[in-house]
Amino acid sequence: MSRVLQLSLTALLGLTLASPALAQVIILPNGHAQASTLSKQPTRGMTMQQVRSQFGTPLKKLAPTPTAPNYPTIARWIYADYTVYFADKHVIHTVVHTGKTAAKP
Repeated sequence: MSRVLQLSLTALLGLTLASPALAQVIILPNGHAQASTLSKQPTRGMTMQQVRSQFGTPLKKLAPTPTAPNYPTIARWIYADYTVYFADKHVIHTVVHTGKTAAKP
């Protein structure tokens, strides 16, 4: 009986600790989901120099975080409306901050 109770409590604790991932997603009129974007933001493949010259100096530069061997170092630049993620010196993703107005598709 105690074994069943122990397994039940373990399962309940596991379900309690699991939290859903949150993301800002727009559902387009055609029914497809698309991540939120702004009309003007850095795009994948741009260099750090291109981002700085086109979008200005970021509000904050977070120190690069080393990853496992043979993987690029990830750096983040924070702007007012979005955060830019770099692998080595190239943009890999731009995340629009919650509550910012998305571009019309």
